[in-house]
Amino acid sequence: MTRGGVLGALIAVGALSVGLAGQQQRATLPDLQKVKDNFYIIGSASPVERSQFAGGNVSVFVTDAGVTVVDSKLAGYGPDIIAKIRAVTSKPITTLINTHTHGDHTGSNEGFPTSVTIVAHENTKALMAKMDAFKGDKAQFLPKQTYKDRLTLGSGKDRVELYYFGKGHTSGDTMVYFPTLKILATGDLWAWKDGPLIDLANEGSGVEWPKTLAKALSTIKDVDTIIPGHTPPSKPAELQEYQRYLADLVTETEAAAKAGKSAADAFAQSTITAKYPGYKNDRLKAAIEAIYKELGK
Repeated sequence: MTRGGVLGALIAVGALSVGLAGQQQRATLPDLQKVKDNFYIIGSASPVERSQFAGGNVSVFVTDAGVTVVDSKLAGYGPDIIAKIRAVTSKPITTLINTHTHGDHTGSNEGFPTSVTIVAHENTKALMAKMDAFKGDKAQFLPKQTYKDRLTLGSGKDRVELYYFGKGHTSGDTMVYFPTLKILATGDLWAWKDGPLIDLANEGSGVEWPKTLAKALSTIKDVDTIIPGHTPPSKPAELQEYQRYLADLVTETEAAAKAGKSAADAFAQSTITAKYPGYKNDRLKAAIEAIYKELGK
């Protein structure tokens, strides 16, 4: 099997393991955490047992017209998410935004009422349509509204802006900006302080990822709170640092490949984690392998 085949198999096994874990040991969802005013999140890990996993962070924006939700966790959590929202408001859920195609962010779309408008980037809808989770009758839970570069939902203090800046985690990653609150939800374009998960099967790109984040940072400037894909709310400086980390990772990996080193040697000799205190390297090896594949090495 080629290096690319091995990487694809590992990603598939990892995704299957997460799915099975969600089925066999159901996580207890955290309560809504108030971030600001009328904005909340439901975190990505159980408060009872941090190793339990229900999916990515869910953002909840309560507006005059109703509730806008960002992402829906793994399959089976729709009723739980709605119950958490009902604890703070009786307003109808009107909109569900999927930041990208992965099942830990789209899995519970089917748990929302069919009256909810599901929104995503056009590439994400195309990728979701290939998933077994959205075949047959489940196709009704695919995005009903898509966009290419930018989309504005609502107006005034309830305005929500969706942006697509290019490839990264996948080929359809949406950043969701809440301008009145100065909050930016990044999906998995900024998920954790570790090597990025570059999903080449869903047209992601490690080489383009730092460029994508650079565009985001230069475009959306009036932000004081970041909602990452899988970790607690952070500050813009941390997203800026992650962009630099990715740029350095790509530069280091391209240099290793050009020097004829194997991906294994590039990982063994990498200095990237040491340059960024607080970062882990649990996912770094897979990230370097994905960049090598992208470079045709």
